[in-house]
Amino acid sequence: MKKQHTLQKDSLFLLPSLTGVCIFVLIPFADVARRSFTTLGGSRFIGLQNYRTVWGNAAFQLALGNTLKFLGISLPLLLALSLLLANLAYFGGMGLYRNFCLLPMAVPTAALVFVWKALFHQSGAINSFFHISIDWLHSSHAFAVLTASFLWKNMGYYVILWATGLENIPKSLYEASSLDGAGPFAQFWHITLPGLKPMSSAVFTLALAGAFKSYRESYLLAGEYPDKSIYMVQHMFHNWFRDMAMDKMYAAAVVIVCLFAVLVYPLRKKGGGNLDSFHA
Repeated sequence: MKKQHTLQKDSLFLLPSLTGVCIFVLIPFADVARRSFTTLGGSRFIGLQNYRTVWGNAAFQLALGNTLKFLGISLPLLLALSLLLANLAYFGGMGLYRNFCLLPMAVPTAALVFVWKALFHQSGAINSFFHISIDWLHSSHAFAVLTASFLWKNMGYYVILWATGLENIPKSLYEASSLDGAGPFAQFWHITLPGLKPMSSAVFTLALAGAFKSYRESYLLAGEYPDKSIYMVQHMFHNWFRDMAMDKMYAAAVVIVCLFAVLVYPLRKKGGGNLDSFHA
């Protein structure tokens, strides 16, 4: 009875947040999903016609391909490099880095893009220093510039997240494994990685959402119509919204949300991790 009463109290505390999510997220998305199967005015059901139109659209194919390519390259690099830096900072190799790792996040995106433009402009600092003439921001090199910008700005945040996960791993496990003759690689493989499993799903989800929001950097670097290598899904939505192509936007939005759910679902947290299982 007491447990049931506690659950009821918790539900009351959650009710305002759940109401807000329903009103501002779930109900609008349900309406978007409904309209994706109708004509532009929503008066006639047309089945999958909007989805066929979107899937055959060249701008959608280019934007989705570039976005998936960006996710496939930037996410593994971000997670791997931040995990490496977190281990170096946590175990003493780069202790000073922890004091400054969040500094890039304090830099406004507009100011950061101004610096990157000064560096990578065709008449910028890098071309002047190496005596070359490469149009970094309006050629296929723009993808590498965007990836480097994303990694530099977000690296410190994920270092902190991984370091928080490392704090939850008992140091006695490392001490015991050292006495048994385990080296750094064996400790990382058999202690650190299993110990970070409870944190990994949250880190991946946040990194995936952050990568989807990289549109600001791309837009400020190259405008509405950048080089085709960095034409992202957000560019497509921006241009379709300007052209009032709402029928295509509805169908594309449903596809993107479903894609995000498919990427996140396998790594969902199925319950709290228990480090007692690693003592064996």
